[in-house]
Amino acid sequence: MSNEKDEVVKSAPPKSRWTDLYLKEDWWAIWLGLFIVLAAYFAFASGSSFVKAISINPGGLKWDNVGQVFAHLGANAPQYIMQYVFWLVFFTVSTAIMGVKPSKFIPSFTLLYIFSIIIFAIGGWKYAQYFNLEPPLVALVLGLILANVFPIPRWLDEGFRVEYYIKTGIVLLGATFPIILIVSAGPVAITQATIISVITCLTIFFVGTRYFKLDKRFASILGMGGAICGVSAAMAGASAVGAKKEHLYSTVTLVVIAALIMIIVLPFASKALGLPAGVAGAWIGTSEFADAAGFAAAVSYGHMVGNENAALHAFTLMKVIGRDIWIGIWSFIFALIACLKWEKEECGVAPSPMEIWWRFPKFVIGFFVASIIMTIITSGYSAAEFSKNVQPNLIVPISSLRTWTFIFCFASIGLTTRFKELKSVGWAATAAFTIGVIVNVFLGWLMSTQVFYGFWSVLQ
Repeated sequence: MSNEKDEVVKSAPPKSRWTDLYLKEDWWAIWLGLFIVLAAYFAFASGSSFVKAISINPGGLKWDNVGQVFAHLGANAPQYIMQYVFWLVFFTVSTAIMGVKPSKFIPSFTLLYIFSIIIFAIGGWKYAQYFNLEPPLVALVLGLILANVFPIPRWLDEGFRVEYYIKTGIVLLGATFPIILIVSAGPVAITQATIISVITCLTIFFVGTRYFKLDKRFASILGMGGAICGVSAAMAGASAVGAKKEHLYSTVTLVVIAALIMIIVLPFASKALGLPAGVAGAWIGTSEFADAAGFAAAVSYGHMVGNENAALHAFTLMKVIGRDIWIGIWSFIFALIACLKWEKEECGVAPSPMEIWWRFPKFVIGFFVASIIMTIITSGYSAAEFSKNVQPNLIVPISSLRTWTFIFCFASIGLTTRFKELKSVGWAATAAFTIGVIVNVFLGWLMSTQVFYGFWSVLQ
């Protein structure tokens, strides 16, 4: 009988196929995001208010009496019903094609939608900002409480699709992100992300192997998990180097725990340091491991200082544009090292450079396409026309629907994180990973607040 500790992650490289276009969440996130962008534009151009109507949420109420919330929901019930049906139909159909049973997804998503309305409503409380009850943090904390106090059935996880919701949100974010900003800021973001990614990954690897005597494959996926994109990078790396399953589980546990801690710590640390929203967003983008956790932290800080766009734009440039693209590159490099050096006698064929494309996060393509589309659409309007007409009737509805996908994601993180199921991790791995986290956070702070402060502080 095989021992789980000795089992190796043997999954083949995720080679791209045409069926990926309808079987992968990355691509569905692109289709849904671009559909919303184009639908919003055609509604705007034809004078229809449909998209604007279904982008409603109770987050801006500023209520001081619960009755006001119910009055708002009652008065706008048709819009909420249309919005719910829109999300439900698209997500149910797409997940069904990907293999999820509608009989499980529909009740799960319905609960998630109701939960999200409650979170928005809490964020719309008159004193919410005073008590730092930012919707992303509220969604995460309430979700964690529910998942770890009450016995939530496992089948409900079918609707708590963290990656799908955040990727859709990132594509929609592209529609509010002028392509000229990406072009101008890209070199800074990629430079900062590259320096930090390389130093952090190598620090964890060398500290882990030299001082804590960790297995090379274990140290490599710890390095990728700590330096690039958390769970996704660890899983890609484990497959690339043939790491043991136990090592992958331990890495994922460390990544999840560190990401949850930093969702809370980084926004408050940024506030205590008085950082501009763009600077804090860049720091969070270089320090947080997972896209969803980082978005939660960036949005929270943006709400705290009243400048969500700057925090989100800086975070996205650093995390999505700068760091996520390293998943494929590091996977290829470590696969090459494992094949040609660590297990030369077992390898046979060296990995293909196409590994970089296979691992590339495809939803980033949707982000760029959405940005280009919206830049072209809005380029024909004067500044006055943009502020008076385009912003409230086209950009704001897309931003509101983007916020819905983020809340779906943040709530799903909490609802699917069960502390008792996290694997125990040895002290050596914990120490190596923690040293890497410290290096990562310090370098992120140094680059964001000292080296590139002038750039990030004026970002809008």
